Amino acid sequence: MLKILGSRENKQVFCDGISRRSFLQVGGMTLGGLSLANLLELEAQAGIKKSHKAVIMIYMCGGPPHQDMYDLKVDAPAEVRGEFSPIKTNVDGIEVCEHLPHIAKSMDKLIPIRSIVGCNGNHYSYQCMTGHSQSTPAGGWPHFGSAVSHYQGPVHPGVPPFVSLCYTTKHRPYNEPNAGFLGLGHSSFRPTGPAQNDITLQDISTDRLADRESLLASFDGFRRQWDGSGKMDGMDVFTERAMGILTSSKLFDALDVSKEDQHTQDRYGTSDLTKPKGDAAPRCPQNYLVARRLVEAGARVVTVNHSFWDWHGSNFSNAKAEFPSFEQGVTALVEDLHERGLDQDVTVVAWGEFGRTPKINKNAGRDHWPRVSSALLAGGGMKTGQVIGATDRLGGEATERPVTFGEVFATIYHNLGINLDSQRLFDFRGRPHRLVNPGVQPLPEVI
Repeated sequence: MLKILGSRENKQVFCDGISRRSFLQVGGMTLGGLSLANLLELEAQAGIKKSHKAVIMIYMCGGPPHQDMYDLKVDAPAEVRGEFSPIKTNVDGIEVCEHLPHIAKSMDKLIPIRSIVGCNGNHYSYQCMTGHSQSTPAGGWPHFGSAVSHYQGPVHPGVPPFVSLCYTTKHRPYNEPNAGFLGLGHSSFRPTGPAQNDITLQDISTDRLADRESLLASFDGFRRQWDGSGKMDGMDVFTERAMGILTSSKLFDALDVSKEDQHTQDRYGTSDLTKPKGDAAPRCPQNYLVARRLVEAGARVVTVNHSFWDWHGSNFSNAKAEFPSFEQGVTALVEDLHERGLDQDVTVVAWGEFGRTPKINKNAGRDHWPRVSSALLAGGGMKTGQVIGATDRLGGEATERPVTFGEVFATIYHNLGINLDSQRLFDFRGRPHRLVNPGVQPLPEVI
């Protein structure tokens, strides 16, 4: 019989003095009738002890024009077709807009979805970040990053599982939802702006920090006895992760893109973070590089909001200004993930809250169109180099393979190795909920 032996140092030790690692015996170990293989299988089903998978989500505030990016309609009337022409990509049979040449060259690593349906129609990030409309359970649907934090926790104590690089926007509904009924402990960590000064110890030693943690715990003891909301439990998680951040340099180092060579920084494009576009976010392709560094450091979910896509006027001049920054950043990210061997582990999703009207309005713009929209997927070990779905001649209705938000989120959770059935989730009124509706499955085309 083969034993996995290990010293007692720095290992979990049971009351009889045997470490967990020493206790496992390959092939013949039994624990209540479970073999090692059984135990590992159960751990896998629960979504724990998995390899580090991650998601980078890019939210395109305002709703990008699907028929001017991945679904051009050359046979439509002029008032629908617009002024852009399609170009071939490096995958036979797939074409995209002529102003997306980097995406065209990287199509073998990408998956455009042309048929997202079920959009709520509101100008908000909620559906892109939760998979649900705003008919919410008590406490609200959790952000998917909060769900991942709940199911899988941190990879490294010094790096939060969920990091948001999203800028606070003037139009408040563009801002991300919170952790909902999962509680404060699974909120995002937001290092943008003044918070960067709070993630390193300034004039305090780790010993003094530990003393303060003990004092805080003693104060919390009384309050916890009288807390019926569960908020104190959430604060426990929050405090524990804050301590991990303060006593490690991993997060601070990941946020410092100056550690990358100049070629890599230039590859992603430049940012002007002082100039938000419209009432949304700045152009921020450098944050795609930060996101890659964060997942390498241990983050499981990183979100980025990019610019402003609500073009009721001057649709085509706005597109010519916005497409280069977006496509340079997203293709640099995808290529970078492949070159670093992360393409099997890191899923990339880029999308907005709805599509745009087939008919161009009198101001040369496109208005809101919730009936169909688009998304761009990459990485995650998915089958790339394909297009999913199709729309009609005018780009107004899905005619092939309509895809729901729930299916995209089921795919995200699948790629992360999370079994959503491994535990029941309850809202603040004690009612059970599923993060993805019953019967909704990951996209079979990409799995």
